[in-house]
Amino acid sequence: MAKDRARTKPEAGPPAPSGGPVVVGLGEVLWDLFPAGKVLGGAPANFACHAQALGARAHVASAVGDDALGREIRERLSGRGVGTQALATVPDAPTGTVTVALDDAGQPSYTIHRGVAWERLSWTEALAALASRADAVAFGTLAQRAPESRQTIRRFLAATPQTCLRLCDINLRGQDYDAECVAASLDLADALKLNDAELDEVCGLVGLGGAGTSPVERVAALADRYALVCVAVTRGAQGSVLYAKGQTSDRPTEPVRVVDTVGAGDAFAAALALGLVRDLPLERVHAHAAAVAAYVCTQPGATPALPTHLVSFDSREP
Repeated sequence: MAKDRARTKPEAGPPAPSGGPVVVGLGEVLWDLFPAGKVLGGAPANFACHAQALGARAHVASAVGDDALGREIRERLSGRGVGTQALATVPDAPTGTVTVALDDAGQPSYTIHRGVAWERLSWTEALAALASRADAVAFGTLAQRAPESRQTIRRFLAATPQTCLRLCDINLRGQDYDAECVAASLDLADALKLNDAELDEVCGLVGLGGAGTSPVERVAALADRYALVCVAVTRGAQGSVLYAKGQTSDRPTEPVRVVDTVGAGDAFAAALALGLVRDLPLERVHAHAAAVAAYVCTQPGATPALPTHLVSFDSREP
């Protein structure tokens, strides 16, 4: 399926401004409520924090309540160097929260509370200004579960430049998505990240779940139908696969002691997006993304500080 616009490589336009590419996490920002306490979360916010750590000028485009939790989110993001100019305050809705439970293997399950501020994300001049200068933006389906936020997210994506990489990190959660939302998100995306279970679900929803097709064949079919420059599939202990322009990169999982896996996929997405924006070789991008994600699994919470050897792409060779 042809896109409404053809994405050109970043190097075809003017050079990126000093200070790194402008990268946006678009959608939900919230508190993950673990048994041991609360941790800043929401996939787009996690993505932005990791992108900032990896050298981007990162921003969160979302909404919080006019409450203590919302004010603390602003402070935490600012403390990480993440821009909050496009983080709105909704006076009559609380800041988002998610109750997180972990199984014996550290795998999370989520109860995502409704009626919260990020569902009320509305279009503003701050969002328009940020969209106009974005080099990459990550979004998913969860923040599109409410009509107002869904409309704003799609308007933001449509307002980005031709050179902007629009990465859909699908993040299917419970019943907070449907076939229309998935198909529309793929239409708007230039690149896609999902896990192996989501690959089966997405292909079924868009009519590409034919019996007998291998995962790589399904990935290639998605890339072809939606004109995606890259599709990444994370497979937990089985590693990850990147597919781009007919090339496949398959890497095993690095052996690490897993504390919890919360945020690992968001870290992978951030490294992936920056590698694609910088037009680095596929194997190099994949090696770095896998290493960053593996490290996050060894730490509690979604956005631990990254060690110096992971911050630079030059430190991870395929």
